Amino acid sequence: MFNTDVIYEVVTFSVGDTKAGTKMGKLQLKNTEDSSILNCVLWEETLNRFDSKVFRTGNLVKLVSASFNEKFNNCLVSALEVVKEAKTGLSEAEREQYYEAIIDYIDKIHDEKINTFLMRYFMEHKERIKIMPAAKVMHHNYIGGLLVHTLECLQFAEANMEMADYKFNRDNIFAACILHDIGKIFEYTIDLETGLIDYDENFRKEWLSHSQYGFSICMNEGFKPVAKMIAAHHGRSDWGAIIDLDQKDLEPELYFIHLIDNLSAKFGKINVAKLEDKGTANCQS
Repeated sequence: MFNTDVIYEVVTFSVGDTKAGTKMGKLQLKNTEDSSILNCVLWEETLNRFDSKVFRTGNLVKLVSASFNEKFNNCLVSALEVVKEAKTGLSEAEREQYYEAIIDYIDKIHDEKINTFLMRYFMEHKERIKIMPAAKVMHHNYIGGLLVHTLECLQFAEANMEMADYKFNRDNIFAACILHDIGKIFEYTIDLETGLIDYDENFRKEWLSHSQYGFSICMNEGFKPVAKMIAAHHGRSDWGAIIDLDQKDLEPELYFIHLIDNLSAKFGKINVAKLEDKGTANCQS
């Protein structure tokens, strides 16, 4: 059920077509008091009354007028009030700062072939890399989110390699941190005004996932150890991994990148609220 006195946080929003050919909005809200999820529907005539910025992920809103449909377990929304508008993500200056911090890590890679490829790739796709999110819902789902996630992975990896007795190939680890999610610059679209994220249908016609994309470009460039780490970074095949970490006799680096990715996805600046709470991350490498 819904409560007009409760403040909700926008989790996701999307617009699709009904069987009748009209537009229908699907809005998922999180109750800020008990973290329960409320699934909402907005018909086309309601959607037309709202600026799309209202549905930005992270916005705090109140339900002004709505009715609950017990049959479909959702809430039909007629009117919303924005209590607090969330950031869309990193500012342009912050994005440049994060981008340069990642370039600093590329400079640390001694393997000339990997270094040259990454420098060229990052220059070629700089504008997309600087704005794309790391996910639609799960983590770092905001403008510049991929930059933040990538830098967090690099920083977590560097700190843990220094503590470990195991002798890592630092060049390959840094390359895997940088490239494990690089396919997301094509997998998603993001509106710089509203911060709304969606999937790019053209990407889905050509690729199975961002993991497949990263794995493929590394194999094509001859970076086979990096490709294997990318193939395993989701951990389990039912989570989208190409290599399931339940297999025997896998290289330790495959587990390492999976754990590093999870550290950022669980404990990093995973949403815009984290950006607002703590400000810009330490971008020193």
